Amino acid sequence: MINMLGQIMLYVNNQDEAVKFWTEKVGFKVISEEDNGQGMRWIEIAPTIGVETSIVLHNKELISKMQPELNLGTPSLMFFSKDLDQLYTDLSNKNVTVGEMVTMPSGRVFNFADSENNYFAVMERK
Repeated sequence: MINMLGQIMLYVNNQDEAVKFWTEKVGFKVISEEDNGQGMRWIEIAPTIGVETSIVLHNKELISKMQPELNLGTPSLMFFSKDLDQLYTDLSNKNVTVGEMVTMPSGRVFNFADSENNYFAVMERK
């Protein structure tokens, strides 16, 4: 039986830029960084509080050579925030591309783009 979502693999073109985006713009922290010494490097990142699931940044080009059958598309991720307005303002002030705030039946939500133009959503969850 599965009882928890542990990690989400995010395949990126530039791991260093991705780490910079997620830590400096979104406020995540680096949990661990591994390098097998043969070109395989992965960086685990997560929000700073209340974490059960983390994101692992992998080098898209390297993974595509190792496992060409693997789907390397960006997962559709929905994050939650207790202060959606403040997060929206913070991301906007850090020159992150943000979509308009939308009210859905399940709550307010907006999307934002990372440094590689992958879009993610954030929903208000108090």
